[in-house]
Formats: sequence, C-alpha cells, structure tokens
Amino acid sequence: MSEVQSTFRLKPGVQVPDFSLPDAYGKIFTRAELTGGNGLLVVFACNHCPYVVHLATALGEVAREIELLGVRTVAINSNDTEQYPEDGPEPMKTFAASHRWDFPYLIDATQEVAIAYDAACTPDFFLADGTGRLVYSGQFDHTRPRSGQAADGGDLREAVRRMLAGEQPLARPYPSSGCNIKWKPGSKPR
Repeated sequence: MSEVQSTFRLKPGVQVPDFSLPDAYGKIFTRAELTGGNGLLVVFACNHCPYVVHLATALGEVAREIELLGVRTVAINSNDTEQYPEDGPEPMKTFAASHRWDFPYLIDATQEVAIAYDAACTPDFFLADGTGRLVYSGQFDHTRPRSGQAADGGDLREAVRRMLAGEQPLARPYPSSGCNIKWKPGSKPR
C-alpha cells in the first residue's frame, strides 16, 4: 500500500500557478481558460488511490454544484504512469466517466505542475477565486476510506461558500490526506 501523505503548504492569497496540460484525448487546457467567473478548484487525483476512489462520485456532484455558482473544476493526474499504468490515459477516461466527472481530467506527464503547486498526495485540493488567488487548500471532508461514512465534500463546500460570500477563509483547514504522488525517479521534491 502507498505511503499516506498530508499536505498543507501554499498560503491563502498567493497566485496559483498557471498550467497548460492535455487531457486523455490530447486536448490542451490552461488554467486561465478553465477558471470560472468566481474561481477554479484544482484537484490532484489519480485512478487507483483508495482516497480518490472513496470521494470520486461525491467530487463529481460537488463540481456540478459549484459550477452553477461560477466555480469550475479541473483534476490533474501527476502520477508516473510508467510505474503505475492504471493511472494512464485510457484508464483515466473510464474512471472519469464512471464517476461522472464532467470537468477536464488532465495529464501532468512532467510532474512540473504538481511541483509548482507543492502537491504531495492524491487527492489534494486547491481552491482559487476568480482572480487566481488561493483561498483554500485542505481536505474534501472528514471521511476516509473504510470509515463507513459516505464522502459529502463538507469542508470544500464550506470553503466555496465562504469565498463566494466574501467571508474570511477557514483559519486552520484540515490538510488533505491520501496516497503520495507517484514521482518519477529524480523528480520527487524535497
């Protein structure tokens, strides 16, 4: 089983990094074009991590809800697909469809975007406002695989609500937890 990681590094108020990445069909997407009028949720994900599998369907639901509020969603797969072929482009298509991910699911083959975001695990969540400033980096909700509880996105929903209401972000959000990103040899950040 993969080593479990927790992340919490980028600070609210910083500009989130730009990217230009392909999806599993080869279409290129940029952060600028994906950002909705009120923001963008960037999720680092993969197909095989039990933490992602646990919340994948709920993530699709939350993404549809927040898109109606002007906040779009994108998932980015930064795993080494040579070592983890189950995270490759063809399985990504099936995974996204089976969980009703109506948002782009992109491939970070160089892992440069994961490094730029300081992403460390899957899933890892970064919510930016319409200007591209980070307002939330934390967990989807309090549930975990094998907890017996269904994922509902409670923490993320509250972060979106606060952002749209112009309220202060959560003072100390609980960091994301999941499987470590599967780094290519020599790519793992310090």
